[in-house]
Amino acid sequence: MLTFKYTARDPSTGKKVTSQLEAENEQAASKLISKEGLTPIEITAKQTSSKGLGRFLHRIKAKDKVLFSRQLATLINAGLPLVQSLRNVVHQTPNKKFQVIINAVIADVEAGTSFSAALARHPEAFDEVFVNLVAAGEASGTLDKALERIANQKEKDAAIMSKVRGAMVYPIIVMLVMTAVVIFMVVKVLPAVEVVYQDIPGAELPIVTRILLWFAHFTIRFWWLELIVLGLFIVFTTRWARTLGGKRTIDSLKMHAWPIGPLFMKLYMARFSRVGATLIGSGVPLIQMLDITAKAVNNVHVGESITKAAEKVKGGKALSEALKGDPNFLELVPDMLRIGEQSGSIEQMMSKTADYYENEVDNQIRAISTTIEPVLMILMGLVAILIVTAVLLPVYSLVGSDLLN
Repeated sequence: MLTFKYTARDPSTGKKVTSQLEAENEQAASKLISKEGLTPIEITAKQTSSKGLGRFLHRIKAKDKVLFSRQLATLINAGLPLVQSLRNVVHQTPNKKFQVIINAVIADVEAGTSFSAALARHPEAFDEVFVNLVAAGEASGTLDKALERIANQKEKDAAIMSKVRGAMVYPIIVMLVMTAVVIFMVVKVLPAVEVVYQDIPGAELPIVTRILLWFAHFTIRFWWLELIVLGLFIVFTTRWARTLGGKRTIDSLKMHAWPIGPLFMKLYMARFSRVGATLIGSGVPLIQMLDITAKAVNNVHVGESITKAAEKVKGGKALSEALKGDPNFLELVPDMLRIGEQSGSIEQMMSKTADYYENEVDNQIRAISTTIEPVLMILMGLVAILIVTAVLLPVYSLVGSDLLN
């Protein structure tokens, strides 16, 4: 059961009534309001925990969509009507926010809206790939197969992104621990060395120690200022990253920065090929497929290259020829497309290309992990040498001088 807020009018008094009730969907809520002798004006689903931590906990994950697609495909394949299948699936969905959306889809379908159009009203849950595959399945009478394709595509995309994120976690954790250790040593240990020097007339601290001590004193006195600056930096960087200029810069770094450049290039090629193969296999026209994949690759530069290729295809060029020589595409992609065009098997060639690059992403992640570990060890060693030098150098200089006599 879901909670709905509603505004209704009392016909006997003409006054508006605002309240809330529990019902399975919006249509059921409307019937309950009418039974109370009220005329419903507006009914909205009350989404719990819509802000802060609640939004994070109830966000719609890829595995929620995969489960939804697979269960719905199984029920439809078994011969159950769409609405009944959706009602069965909504009870198996643990995500409360997703339940609200599915119930809204059910209400739209019962009102006569097509399934794909009902899904399109909720872009936060169903992207263009999802909606267009469902629309193609509806048109061809193979909705269950289309949903299976969606589940397979989402599963593979989620798996590959999980591996990429996993490769980034280790260096981030090491850098955070290293930063914490440096701050502790500078703030707690170095000031003790300074106290020793203050009691010795004529003693002068080495330059390395003085620089780190300046940082220590500044951190101790103005830690709140550092937190404010860090917070402002995060806020402005996040906002900048959402602008077109920010996206272009970040996407360019992803494609060219060492050592992640080759990894992300192969990831984009795999995503383009996988989504493209899924759409073509479901009967989506080539131009429409290119329009959808331009957004699905999630990179501004690669998306622009796909859009330019789509314009060339409209002008009569083959897709392989339109992508040939594009700096944002690896050479294998147009080569495989050309073979597919010549043999009439573009879907199969794109699927094989996706398999190849997904394996290459796995190999690239292993290569990065192998390379980044010694780099981090060297960096940690340099930081350790800096800290030890700043702490021990003053002690050795005192031992070797006459100041202690």
